[in-house]
Amino acid sequence: MFHQILIEHHQVRNLYCGSNHFKEFINFSRRRLLARTVDNTAADNQLPLGSRWQTLWAITAAFGTYFCMYGFRVPFKAAGYVQSASFFGLALDEKSLFVISQVLGYMLSKFAGIKFIPELRPERRAAAILILIGLAELALLSILILPRNLIPLAFFLNGLPLGMVFGLVLGFLEGRRTTELLTAGLCVSFILADGVMKSIGQLLIPLVGEFAMPAVAGACFIPPLLLCVWMLTRIPRPDAADERQRQPRVTMDRAARLDYLRRYGLALAPIVLIYLLATILRSVRGDFAREIWGDLGVDPNSVAELYTRSELWVGAAVLALNGGCALFVDNRLAYRISLAICLLGGGLLLAACLLQPTGSIEPMMFMVLIGLGLYLPYVAVHTTVLERFIALTGERGNLGYLMYLVDATGYLGYVVVLLIQKLGWTTGNMLQFVLYAGTGIGVSMGVLAIIAAQFGRQHSRSKGETARD
Repeated sequence: MFHQILIEHHQVRNLYCGSNHFKEFINFSRRRLLARTVDNTAADNQLPLGSRWQTLWAITAAFGTYFCMYGFRVPFKAAGYVQSASFFGLALDEKSLFVISQVLGYMLSKFAGIKFIPELRPERRAAAILILIGLAELALLSILILPRNLIPLAFFLNGLPLGMVFGLVLGFLEGRRTTELLTAGLCVSFILADGVMKSIGQLLIPLVGEFAMPAVAGACFIPPLLLCVWMLTRIPRPDAADERQRQPRVTMDRAARLDYLRRYGLALAPIVLIYLLATILRSVRGDFAREIWGDLGVDPNSVAELYTRSELWVGAAVLALNGGCALFVDNRLAYRISLAICLLGGGLLLAACLLQPTGSIEPMMFMVLIGLGLYLPYVAVHTTVLERFIALTGERGNLGYLMYLVDATGYLGYVVVLLIQKLGWTTGNMLQFVLYAGTGIGVSMGVLAIIAAQFGRQHSRSKGETARD
């Protein structure tokens, strides 16, 4: 390429040296060289695939990365850990103490992510994912050498880096015309992984024991994690059409974050509350699925695939409904549909909690309906609500900031409820807690979805702009 341009340069210089034509050619040559260099650099970062294959590639990479991350976070929850322990002088079983410790670290990670995720440069995301998950595995390995009373510290350190992994993966997917579909694929990973990882943990316990099992389970996912993170690095960046429809996504410093929150905080409030309520009960359902199944009269120890079966139905429905929002070009319409999905989730949650005490539904159906009622709004916020909110406002920013703003709030609420439930709930029946909480949350999410739709209407683009391209 360079040789060809130099030949052209010398040929024309001989003809036009000292004339304006020569100056024009020099400028032309420089523009041509720059264009070719930029095109070649861009080509190096593009997938050598058609657009459909690129979409499949991106979904596979994001799904696989986050699915593997769950291998370092979830398997220990399949164990019993029934020995008594102490938390600030209060008696707890070890499992509750381990869960609380990990969630505390995970929650602090979410708050740190409010600053870290929106400020991180895109080219550093892949390395950050591997470093964070590597630190989490080291924490699990420390369980093997720590005295028993310090094992909660290991789980705290395990959760501390993992809370930022989602935002890093999300950064590869946001700001595109297909973001809903890509992010729905990403979110299906934590729906399915929650059940699959518990099944894997349960299968490993007889082989390596309860305390070695978490580290062994994590080690099994190191090779596929490396492959999936490499795949993430090959995903093309949003093109011009993506930016026209969804707004360019840029890093946000502290001043930009505070300004965005000042202008749109009120409109975001009902979305934050929807996510807060869904996170609280979704986390209870995930962390104490073993106990809930037991309260339903089912022995999870006898059916290792029980965890996975209930989530397959949930994942398929959530993917179809939330991923389908990518079909709507009109940002305002997609935003309203995503809130309607939140409303539907609240209705399903309320129905499940009202029907279960009457014996009208089987345990499997109850767990599926509860899962749908919680994951439909939970995933809608991840895939569409905040993504289209940014597009509606017409502001430059990034999804990572808003996602970690709501995520941090959600996990803070879960930690508070978990402590209240474990320290003050006298019956010890997790099913009863889910029924009471689910009834109130189902009604509240429906009301908040309606309020959010009205606020979104007020904050959509002004000055005669429309939300469609």
